[in-house]
Amino acid sequence: MEDRLTRIETKVAFSEDLLDELNKTIYRQQQQIDRLQLQILELRRHLAAVAPGEGPRNLRDEIPPHY
Repeated sequence: MEDRLTRIETKVAFSEDLLDELNKTIYRQQQQIDRLQLQILELRRHLAAVAPGEGPRNLRDEIPPHY
């Protein structure tokens, strides 16, 4: 019985460590996503400032370079 309890406690400890690591990973990934979204917003603003008359381009309307 004591051995079984020790194994369960060990598994719980490893599970808690794994959960902490996964939470840290998710937190870092969310920070990275937030930074990337901010960069996209800044790029859109920059593009709008550089070419204010141009709207979003649809690549399907453009002729490929080999034509």
